[in-house]
Order: sequence, then structure tokens, then C-alpha cells
Amino acid sequence: MDFNMKKLASDAGHFFNRAMQFTEEKLGQAEKTELDAHLENLLARGDCTKNWTEKILRQTEVLLQPNPIDHTGARIEGFIYDKLDKKIPSRTTNPEILGQYMVDAAQEFGADSPYGNTLITVGEYQKRLGSAEREFLQTSSATFLTPLRNFLEGDWRTISKERRLLENRRLDLDICKARVKKAKQAEAKAAAEHELRVAQTEFDRQAEVTRLLLEGISSTHLNHLRCLKDFAEAQATYYAQCHHYMHELQRELNKCANSVGAPNSPAVCPNPVSSAFLLESGPSASAAPGSSSTSLAQRPSSVQLPVTGTRKAKVLYDYDAHDTSELSLLADEIITVYTVPGMDPDWLVGERGNDKGKVPVTYLELLS
Repeated sequence: MDFNMKKLASDAGHFFNRAMQFTEEKLGQAEKTELDAHLENLLARGDCTKNWTEKILRQTEVLLQPNPIDHTGARIEGFIYDKLDKKIPSRTTNPEILGQYMVDAAQEFGADSPYGNTLITVGEYQKRLGSAEREFLQTSSATFLTPLRNFLEGDWRTISKERRLLENRRLDLDICKARVKKAKQAEAKAAAEHELRVAQTEFDRQAEVTRLLLEGISSTHLNHLRCLKDFAEAQATYYAQCHHYMHELQRELNKCANSVGAPNSPAVCPNPVSSAFLLESGPSASAAPGSSSTSLAQRPSSVQLPVTGTRKAKVLYDYDAHDTSELSLLADEIITVYTVPGMDPDWLVGERGNDKGKVPVTYLELLS
């Protein structure tokens, strides 16, 4: 291999001189040109943005993909597909795999048996949970993780490159200043002053370029703010879907227990999730997009309405009736609700015009 020995020696000498210059600056033996306060503040703000963006990105990836091995594999897979300019195929989630195992097991045990039938029911809902999780992961990656990565791998790399160039311009400027001070003869001093003016111009130009790039960090913050809201909305939608599916699953399991003559047997099938339990578990357990902890607190299962009294209620999200005794609901509509003696506290009677039927309390916000 043909090496350019002169260039290699020149680069080595340049590196050595830079190291000497940095050392002398640290020891106070060489002059150092200070940047203006505004640029220094921008540099500090840029470093802060870069550091916290890296931490948030890394921890969000851990949240969405807890297994470090799977996380590493996903990143490698994403890198390969990105280089091939192809879309990453949807990955099967763990709940979907579990659901399929349950369905396959039911075929072995007998789908008509109580155990096999219950396995199929739980397995299908596990698949629904897995599908919701996959949609959440895809949405979060596209709306939150990708913009953060684009900043670190795009804008920040450009800023870092210009900052390094600015630092080199500053070092060149300081060398020229030192040469002017050391020059004794008029001719040598004039040449040194000319080099100083050129170095000062290049330094000022590079400082302006760096300043403009760093001021763009404000736009980056606004973009990340929008991405953060999208991530929170996707997360709220995902948890609402999970709560919806699990509530339906509990109802299906309760029907299963009743069908085999053991409605009170928790070993066969647990009772439906009560709204009191959901409230004790925290607001996030039954939160839906657009709902708040205040609205959740207004609908505990212990609320009992008089038989003849009625109240208005706002529907928080859609609900499909499972039989003719129930009333289907649409999100954001207002219905009339009331209770009757002996009725399950998790349910109310809802009316919409001439339609009437049972409705789950957890899907409602009772209005005063």
C-alpha cells in the first residue's frame, strides 16, 4: 500500500502542536480566545438537549422492548432493513404467541371440553392484546423514537461537525495572535497581522454558522414536544384497549363458569372486574383517551342510584352489546342511567330514546 509519508508526518506534527496548545491553555501559558456569552449558552443548551435526548430515547426503547437481547436484535434488524431501504416486517408479540399456544392446546384437549373452550376464549383475547401491543409499538416508533433518532443522527452530527471546525478556527486564531506578539521585525509582524486578520474572519464566519445551527435547537424542542404528545396519546389508547379487552374477557369467563354450573368458583372462572378494583388500582387502569383522573373518581362502583331516580352519563368509549339485555354504546354520547334493587353494582340500566339495556359502569362518566 502506497503511503504519503510527507502528509503523514505533517498530520502527526499538526496533532502534536494541537496537543501542546491545549496543554498550554490548560496551564494558563497560552492565550485562549473566549466565545461570546450567547454562543456559550447555546453550546451548553445544545449539549443538554443531546444528552437528555439520548437518555430518553434509550429508556423508551427499554420500556417498549424490555428484553435486552430482543432489543439488540431489533436494532440490528432495523439497521439492515434501513440499509436495504425496505420496511421492517411486523413482529409477532409475546401475547400473540401465548394466545396461539392456548388455541393449539385447546385443539389437543378438545375444543368442546370446558377447559379447551376456556383456553380458546383466553387465547383469542391474548391475541387481541398482542395486536394492540404491536400497534402501540409501531405507532410509538414512528411518532416518537424515529424523530429522536433523526435528531441525534442528523442535526446533532451536523452541529458537532461545525463545532469541531469552530474549535480548530479558534486554535488557528490563537496561534496567529501568538505570532504577532513574537514578531520583532516589521516585515514579519506585517505578515503575522495579515494572517491574524484572515484567521479572525474565518473564526467569525464559523462562529456565526455554529450559532445559527444551535439556535435551531428551539425548533427541535417544539418538534419533540409534538412527538411526546403523540406518544402519550398512543400509550393512553393502548391501555384503554387492554382494559376493554380484559373486562370483556372476565365477562366471557364468568359466562363460562355459569355454563358449567360453577358461577361462584374462582378456580374455574373469576368474577368480572369491578370498577372499585379498577379505581383502587390507579387512574391508569381504566383511563381512556381524553379521560382524566377526576372523571374516574366520579364513577365508583359504590354509587347507588335510586330506583325511580335517573342521571345523565357520558360514554367514555365504544361498547358492543353481547346480548339483547345490553345496550351498545358510542363514545361521547349522553345517555340516561339508573339502577334497580339487587342489580350488579358494575352495571346500570341505560336508556337512549326507545332503546334500553344494561351498560357497564366503567364505560361511563356519571354527570351531576
